[in-house]
Amino acid sequence: MNILPRLFFILSCLLVIPLHSLQAHDTRVYEMRTYYAQEGKLDDLIARFRDHTTGLFERHGIENVGYWVPKDNTENKLVYLLAFPSRLDQESMWKAFQEDPDWKAAARASSKNGRLIKSIESVFMQTTDYSMPIKKIQASPERLFEIRTYICKEGKRRHLDARFRDHTIGLFAKHGIENLVYFHPMADQEGATSTLIYMIAHESEEARETSFANQRADEDWITARDASLERAGGGMVIQGGVTGELFVPTDFSAMK
Repeated sequence: MNILPRLFFILSCLLVIPLHSLQAHDTRVYEMRTYYAQEGKLDDLIARFRDHTTGLFERHGIENVGYWVPKDNTENKLVYLLAFPSRLDQESMWKAFQEDPDWKAAARASSKNGRLIKSIESVFMQTTDYSMPIKKIQASPERLFEIRTYICKEGKRRHLDARFRDHTIGLFAKHGIENLVYFHPMADQEGATSTLIYMIAHESEEARETSFANQRADEDWITARDASLERAGGGMVIQGGVTGELFVPTDFSAMK
């Protein structure tokens, strides 16, 4: 039997499948943790992560994805991203880390002159079906990261996701904005059905302003935006529901 016609048919079908649909979906669980340091203690907190915590995470199977501080850090903040095979693994790995005698010794030593942390925020997330694989790359030392959060009106996130999947991420790339990763909070997290959290990168702050200005003026963006608003029956995001903050990586971050 001549299999060439069938082979050609299969190959022609593959050519029209979007690239992201050919990639195995990342099923890992990500935890984004935000630490607010006590006044004057941020450097000590960062040193503890550099010298002890990141290595102990790795000892217990916790993947260090990246560590960042805001470009304008008025809140003494450190944000970092970890990866786990699953939530059950996260629970067991975190418990083992906290019970590690080396961690307890490092925590005591670093806190001998007072507590380092004022408060902690945490969100468990998984990548969207259109997210690109996370790459730990070393790029320009001037490279800026941006974490953006969209909070949608009830039932509207699917429309926002569709716009990002089909248009926005391509237009970002077209105008020099690097797509890094797109997340939804997990089902038991606040904003599980309404929130999109994503990370992008820019060559510089000036490049960011130029890229966004060009993207907003792009006729393809205007068409996509208006069509998605029509399909959604109006605005998708709540009032004040879009936030973004610029970050720089720490010297020990796996992603720079």
